[in-house]
Amino acid sequence: MNLEEDREKLIEHLRYEIEDEQVLNAMAQVRRELFVPSSSRRFAYEDRPLPIGEGQTISQPFIVALMTQALELTGTEKVLELGTGSGYQAAILAELVRQVITVERLQKLARTARRTLETLGYTNVEVHLATRTLGWPAEAPYDAIMVTAAAPQIPQMLLDQLIVGGRLVIPVGSRWEQDLLQVIKQQEGTTVKNLTPCRFVPLIGDEAWNEE
Repeated sequence: MNLEEDREKLIEHLRYEIEDEQVLNAMAQVRRELFVPSSSRRFAYEDRPLPIGEGQTISQPFIVALMTQALELTGTEKVLELGTGSGYQAAILAELVRQVITVERLQKLARTARRTLETLGYTNVEVHLATRTLGWPAEAPYDAIMVTAAAPQIPQMLLDQLIVGGRLVIPVGSRWEQDLLQVIKQQEGTTVKNLTPCRFVPLIGDEAWNEE
């Protein structure tokens, strides 16, 4: 099992569809195997989601790269992430921006992600336990927001936490299948671009889904 070689092969695979070299470089820096259970580490650089416990998954690397690219980051941003999971996406973002605020509704995952990120030396990431209110209004406004769970519509409360000109990347659709959207907040309204069909776990909270 040569994980370093596997990581290099994955980056070359992603290069066919991902153009942002900074995103690819960040993904080359972050060791995905440290964000999955030890039983799954040999699969860490396969381009597919993997279970991380609590009924949650770490996203497919292509989707991670696509979502990160769609934020159109320059390096100075404060970014909000909804759905910390194991912390992998937050680590990618931390390689690329000034500050990352990430929220997770499952306490066990939040605690594990915080420990992993601290162990790896990420000082520009804050992990918070999510509430019913989507996002983290206390630290708003944000330059960009990434949502790694699916909403039934674009939540207004997230747009309210975004600067004018800011980017929101979010899966929107049913509980079972969605479209990944890039939403740019304008002075009047929004511009929406459909990136790809996708499948995410449901986003739980106000303006999203109720737990079942």
